[in-house]
Amino acid sequence: MITRLLGVSSAIALSAGLAHADMNFNRIASFPVVSNMAEGEDTKRETSPEIIDVTADGQTLVYTDSPLEVIGFVDITDAHDPKPLGNMDVGGEPTSVAVLGNTAFVGVNTSESYVAPSGKVISVDVASKTETGACDLGGQPDSVAKAPDGSFIAVAIENERDEDLNDGIIPQMPAGTLALVDLKDGALACDTLRFADLTGLADVAGSDPEPEYVSINALGEIVVTMQENNHLAIVSKDGEVLNHFSAGSVDLEGIDATDERGALIFTESQKGRLREPDAVTWISDDMFATANEGDYKGGSRGWTIFNKDGTVVYENGTDFEKAIIQIGHYPDKRSDSKGVEPESVTFGVFGDTPYVFVGAERASVVGVYDVTNPAAPVLKQLLPSGVGPEGYAVIPSRNLLVSANEKDLIEDGGARAHVMLFEMQDAPAVYPHLTSKGMDELTGWGAISGMVADKDGIVWAVNDSFYGFQPSIFKIDTKTTPATIVDVIRVERTSGPAQKLDLEGITLDGKGGFYVASEGRTERLIPHAIYHVNAKGKIKNLKGEIGIPAELAAVEKRFGFEGITKIGDTLWMAVQREWKDDPKNHVKLVAYNLETKEWGAVLYEKAEPATGWVGLSEITAHGDHVYVIERDNQHDHRAVTKKVYRIPAAEMVPAPLGGDLPVVSKELVRDLLPDLKSTGGYVLDKVEGLAILEDGTAFVSTDNDGVDDHSGETMFFSIGKVDAAF
Repeated sequence: MITRLLGVSSAIALSAGLAHADMNFNRIASFPVVSNMAEGEDTKRETSPEIIDVTADGQTLVYTDSPLEVIGFVDITDAHDPKPLGNMDVGGEPTSVAVLGNTAFVGVNTSESYVAPSGKVISVDVASKTETGACDLGGQPDSVAKAPDGSFIAVAIENERDEDLNDGIIPQMPAGTLALVDLKDGALACDTLRFADLTGLADVAGSDPEPEYVSINALGEIVVTMQENNHLAIVSKDGEVLNHFSAGSVDLEGIDATDERGALIFTESQKGRLREPDAVTWISDDMFATANEGDYKGGSRGWTIFNKDGTVVYENGTDFEKAIIQIGHYPDKRSDSKGVEPESVTFGVFGDTPYVFVGAERASVVGVYDVTNPAAPVLKQLLPSGVGPEGYAVIPSRNLLVSANEKDLIEDGGARAHVMLFEMQDAPAVYPHLTSKGMDELTGWGAISGMVADKDGIVWAVNDSFYGFQPSIFKIDTKTTPATIVDVIRVERTSGPAQKLDLEGITLDGKGGFYVASEGRTERLIPHAIYHVNAKGKIKNLKGEIGIPAELAAVEKRFGFEGITKIGDTLWMAVQREWKDDPKNHVKLVAYNLETKEWGAVLYEKAEPATGWVGLSEITAHGDHVYVIERDNQHDHRAVTKKVYRIPAAEMVPAPLGGDLPVVSKELVRDLLPDLKSTGGYVLDKVEGLAILEDGTAFVSTDNDGVDDHSGETMFFSIGKVDAAF
């Protein structure tokens, strides 16, 4: 008989009051946690929201920030406009937080070394941001969980291993344990502190259990994952081990298990891959779900529902990862490790539907599963999160889901760490904007750069050099919602993938083929060039490659052709940034006549950057104008310039190279910042594609950098008819 979860947490369901046959989660806000720093603090320091919870009234978020050794607070009274409430120093590294009422219980790591671990659990009054109690745990805490009835908390004492010692292989003493402490009138009762002995349970290093994550059901039973041990235990609130069993393994088929090849090829397998679960959550009093992130030996790329008797109710296998592949979030550089790496899992009932939310750390995606039938969960949505989702909070009474995304890319000039809010709405799902779902063969994609429009709502797009061993031209049907990749053409020379390409632009040749622009990089032996590609993806021998002339080669720099378009017999390429002979804040629009073989150029004046740099990333001819994308290299709240301009085609008269070049005029068509903010996320830096259909409808796309130090989010959206604004 199949157990169903209808009616679970009926009080929550009634309070939500939803009948949501057509309800969807959509992101409504992103909160950069750097804004919680006090005035005068060094905002260039790393921040990292990891585990997050919410006060009982659903108005205040509390999250851990390990690098700053603080817990942060966010006012979400208006969930669409979260406000900073500041940070509180906790005297060590906060590892987890659980909130009951208006009190936060925080695990704090104070260890001096791996062999002398120490830590505490503290209680904090959220309103006043003051510590109200503390219990010495005698070891290094990881996860903290609260009993649903508020009677006690559980803390996983991991006493984590030294990964540099013996390649991180355990056992490495001291062993971990599970701490339990009662709450009396909501306060820590340290005199009730007790420990559950977990040694001798696991087949893998049983003498050294390393508890990772805990969750408590309505019966007061604690499920604890021991990730490195690949083991699970069920423990009573008195500390008695009620049951324990191996997390087991999964046979993975149709995966990419090879790194460092710059290609998405899903033909490999891994047999007997240990689950090694990280996060765990009860979904009823009898069943729980695990996120099978993996550690040094395993990671099964999916998630599992177990019965507490040890039987597997549901195994996701590679289905979650394959769905992520289709929306362009697959992290290819993690192929030889743990793929999309599901790390977090959370349960909540919205309306009358029970959901499991699975976070893929490396893909920066949240999977929303309807688990009404636990034996056959249904993937309802994939939501875009910030970089490295780590923890979640559910607020069914307000129809809210919250993600804490731990990765701060400040050192690389990337996006800052964010907390994101999603709302269940009576509205269509906004994300994804682009998918390859429906293709006969599983097709991954990413790093979309240049685009060009064709007839019947078709747009062609190229990927850049991140996929250096799989240069591709994607056929996109814009008439569907979301837009759909319906075919892919692999770019080749005589045989096999064409090498030494960085495709940044594409235009039609008028004969069924394409001209593509490759941005050069001399130190990597990648030439600045134009390639003529036929309809099957073959670069025409000898005549198919058009290298830049000596006049350009003498002044070239790294940031070259970004976009290509065709006007009559002339190809026009936008150079992204100044080359050696360009005036400050001016870049070349380079012309090549296919009939006369002559080169020329005009100059385009771009904005003075406030921070970083400003350059061009696309060029597209339509009607009496040539359209370009001008952008800076800034992310999130720091972004200033993301704009579409147009140039009169009559001014596109190339002058000979090496002499004075005329400067064309430009007219603002659209500031893209409101569009880039419209889905509740932070502003993505790389606006790279612009395609304009015959009727003037324009589509814009962003480049997700192959999901490498990036959220993986690709925006692909229409800005309407470009002629309509004039």
